[in-house]
Amino acid sequence: MASRISPKSKGKTPTKPSKDSEERATWALKKVKVVTHYGFIPLVIIIGMNSEPKPQLSQLLSPV
Repeated sequence: MASRISPKSKGKTPTKPSKDSEERATWALKKVKVVTHYGFIPLVIIIGMNSEPKPQLSQLLSPV
């Protein structure tokens, strides 16, 4: 019967992040979510207006 080898990790055991760093990460991700939510469509419109040929705003917003 073959013996089983127990998995051992090499190096140091990973440590749990501190509460302060978790709070900062959560705060930052919330801010990134808000910026992405409200900034994506205006970014697409700005990129569209800077493309060649220069479209009018009404042409960018129309579905056709």
